[in-house]
Amino acid sequence: MAANTLILGIGNTLLADEGTGIHMLDYLDRHHPELRHFTYLDGGTLSFTLAPYIEEADNLIVIDAAELESSPGTVAVFCGEDMDRFAGKTKRSVHEVSLGDLLAIAHLTDTLPDNRALIAVQPHDVDWGECLSNPVKQALPEAAGHIIELLQSWMPLHDAQTAAARGAEHAH
Repeated sequence: MAANTLILGIGNTLLADEGTGIHMLDYLDRHHPELRHFTYLDGGTLSFTLAPYIEEADNLIVIDAAELESSPGTVAVFCGEDMDRFAGKTKRSVHEVSLGDLLAIAHLTDTLPDNRALIAVQPHDVDWGECLSNPVKQALPEAAGHIIELLQSWMPLHDAQTAAARGAEHAH
């Protein structure tokens, strides 16, 4: 039986690169139709309503813009406890839930997916604007490659082949 995999894009698409996670979902949909059977979720700027989706997932991939203290467009992957530590260090604002808060809820309810990763992209521009900056736009294929590698490493070969066949069927 195939695992329930959630690919969660988070961010604000009105603030240029802050919307990286949401733009990544669209990129995956357009360039990787074989992944369409996984659950894509636009998590917006995060809220507690996302907790049940995370709790139900066997595999969780979160895509977001994040301060990596690196060059714009740099992609970093944080898996498992490394993801928890990184997400726990950042808080968007006093009015919004952080990814760390959502992971803490799942941990407290013993529903934190064993297979979890954050694909973080260093933003360049987080001012008003609906388009990604060039460095971040150019990072999307690399981020997608990391997502595919994670999915392949988490899924047994049979599940991966079944998933690819399902993706091919939906593409026609």
